[in-house]
Amino acid sequence: MTRALRFCHLTTFYPPHSFGGDAIGVQRLAGALARRGHHVTVVCDVDAYNALHAGVEPATGTEPAGVRVVRLRSGLGILSVLLTHQVGRPVVNGSTIARLLDTEDFDVINFHNVSLIGGPALLRMGRGVKLYTAHEHWLICPSHVLWRHNREPCAARQCLRCVLRYRRPPQGWRYTGLLARAARHVDAFIAMSDFSRDKHREFGFGREMEVVPYFVPDFMPDGTPSPFPASAGMLSPHARPYFLFVGRLETIKGLHTIIPVFRDYSAADLLVAGEGSQSEELRRLAAGNHRVHFLGRISNTELTRYYRHAVALIAPSLGFETFGIILIEAFAQSTPVIAHRIGAFPEIVTLARAGELYSTRDELEGAMRRLQEEPVYRARVAGNAYEAYRTHWTESAVLPRYLAVVRQAAARRGLRHITEALAGEHSDVQ
Repeated sequence: MTRALRFCHLTTFYPPHSFGGDAIGVQRLAGALARRGHHVTVVCDVDAYNALHAGVEPATGTEPAGVRVVRLRSGLGILSVLLTHQVGRPVVNGSTIARLLDTEDFDVINFHNVSLIGGPALLRMGRGVKLYTAHEHWLICPSHVLWRHNREPCAARQCLRCVLRYRRPPQGWRYTGLLARAARHVDAFIAMSDFSRDKHREFGFGREMEVVPYFVPDFMPDGTPSPFPASAGMLSPHARPYFLFVGRLETIKGLHTIIPVFRDYSAADLLVAGEGSQSEELRRLAAGNHRVHFLGRISNTELTRYYRHAVALIAPSLGFETFGIILIEAFAQSTPVIAHRIGAFPEIVTLARAGELYSTRDELEGAMRRLQEEPVYRARVAGNAYEAYRTHWTESAVLPRYLAVVRQAAARRGLRHITEALAGEHSDVQ
């Protein structure tokens, strides 16, 4: 790299004002760019988080050197968020964002989940190379996740009835062409998996998308080494053999489909790491079953112990996940995965040869028994998991692919200072 570049990432949610994997992915990308010597600014919307979060607002942590976080607070709370959601523009915070983008002259502007920080009109703002990363399916789906009527994967559009079932106000701007016009201002679109790229195409998104997956970082936001690469010598956090679930406690994540399995499967427990709106309902479902244990939200450092000693991670999601960060975090701890055969999960598990896929309860229980009762088989799959993580999903494997997208977009624009700055970054983009 001949000189540092200035990156700006715009996203609705960013830790700790966040709920899911998209914000974690942005944080990891920001830290990785800073470690390469680039200057990184992240802009997020605290109003949006507070509008959807019940309880005390979390305290902010330490970011890596070279990462600055601008947390927008309008003073209007949910009104600011509602206006953006309805008109597709940053009505309240627009001048603040525009001033930041205009005065700081960023080389690269990366839009992430912009649904509540600015909507599609945000894509018109700023100069330099502009990317959009599709962490979810917001470009093609008002509910972001292609989860139709809040009960099933979306096979065909029924958008108006669907959003009403979600009890959300319809977004009139989705019927005006605003998104298509704003998308013309974006130089490159990034999907998290082949599955997500293909799903965008299937639902009518006309732009080409590069595939750049999530990764496990080399370091934590405070600068300490990441706890995720496999570590020996950690004691098991649980006395009995166990399978692990990690994720938000929401219907779409499918935990309710595996809790009943542990009424009959007595050889191991189920440990559940996460929180969400379905927490109480799921605890009631598990009531009286001493083999199901709810851990709540736990830190990454603590989570590595649970990954490391699990027989396997079970990923029972019912919807079209664009990726699956928890899968590669498990792989980094040499932990196999048993994943529902839907979304991007088959793509990841098949590439890694690091687990099993299931569609039925019988297939799930069969996979659980094989991984628990056949140690030679589990050891082979665990080794595949770690090798696949090292090959495909480390920071050093993925970041060059991301920077290759930036470099190619800059070349199309004739921005030589960017292509020259990234001349040493080599990666084939799929």
